[in-house]
Amino acid sequence: MTVSPYLGTDSLEPFLRRARERGKGLFVLVKTSNPSSVDLQDLELASGRTVYAQVAELVNEWGRDIRSPGGYSSVGAVVGGTHPRAGAELRALMPGVPFLVPGYGAQGAGADDLRGFFDHSGLGAVVNSARAILYAYRRHADLTWQEAAHREAGEMRAALWRAAGLG
Repeated sequence: MTVSPYLGTDSLEPFLRRARERGKGLFVLVKTSNPSSVDLQDLELASGRTVYAQVAELVNEWGRDIRSPGGYSSVGAVVGGTHPRAGAELRALMPGVPFLVPGYGAQGAGADDLRGFFDHSGLGAVVNSARAILYAYRRHADLTWQEAAHREAGEMRAALWRAAGLG
């Protein structure tokens, strides 16, 4: 489930409780892929930090006591692939937090943009691509839509593995 942090900790507590009690997880919006995310998420606070960096600190706190055997938190962060610098900054701020990464493909992010989103083992990021795969038949008119989607997904996987240092 994806949740918004902008109502504060008490609004997330029912979801955090479920994650603790049932071994579930959630993703918190931290730095989204849409261009106008800068309107709010990039604002500088009195401390000099951005709003998204402050939310990252909260995500770390919310997931501190909910960890998988592999060490990752059950509280993840949505971090848009269209903001590579922020993604690398957030990976440093949240080393044990899984990232859900929208923005790949149709929104403009490529595999090279996402290098800083992965941890030192090449893990920690679930990259989403919907439109690029769904509409791949438009770029591959010689293929059926199923073949085009399969090719696009395979190319995405290979590019991301290379970017993560796994392929």
